[in-house]
Amino acid sequence: MGSHLKDLWPLGTFLARLPEGSRADLLELGTVTRAGDGATVLRQGEPGTLVYVILQGLAKITARAENGEQALLAVRVRGDLVGEMAVLGTGVRSADVTACGEMRLLAIRGSAFLGYLQRNPAAGFAVSGSLSDRLRWANQRRLEFVGFGADVCLARILVSLAARHGYDTPRGRDLGVPLTRAELGGLIGVKEPTVLKAMRELSDRGLILRGQRRVVIKDVSGLARFAELVPLDR
Repeated sequence: MGSHLKDLWPLGTFLARLPEGSRADLLELGTVTRAGDGATVLRQGEPGTLVYVILQGLAKITARAENGEQALLAVRVRGDLVGEMAVLGTGVRSADVTACGEMRLLAIRGSAFLGYLQRNPAAGFAVSGSLSDRLRWANQRRLEFVGFGADVCLARILVSLAARHGYDTPRGRDLGVPLTRAELGGLIGVKEPTVLKAMRELSDRGLILRGQRRVVIKDVSGLARFAELVPLDR
């Protein structure tokens, strides 16, 4: 299944971290399945007995709080693992995983995945590295938002998402992930009306283009300066 094509897996993903032999072994363990746009691959609160490797496409990771509010926690791309936390831990899914566009996934039985980790120490380090990166990204995101207004926080998360998942178009850099205003609000800890106001501010400045569940960054360097992620021009 193309185990030798390491360069095809984005840097930092689980598959990119694996040595070639370990990657080839993993890709032989499961069954390839597909999910259509908007399909729920995993559902929060349900028992988890399968681990999935994303072979193609994007997925949103969302979770519901006790008060019913739903928040976007992260985005996963090809090469990433999803569902491993239930298999490695409590056995219960801690979040929903929803397909953004068409997806192709490798479904692996939890028992087979655990056996694979026991046989491949390098794979265990790869899992640990992926989990560490996720925690570091979440912590950094919280720190970056301290003391800033919603418009700057939104600019920061847009720059981050575009760097990870975006692609260039004639109109600018598409964010690469279809996100609602509520989901963007969940990433920066504000309500949807506040996101709408912040997006209008960024649009009025000529930094972004707004669309239905799409954001295109017209001026990436200008948005980064507005986000105070690079020194201001003197």
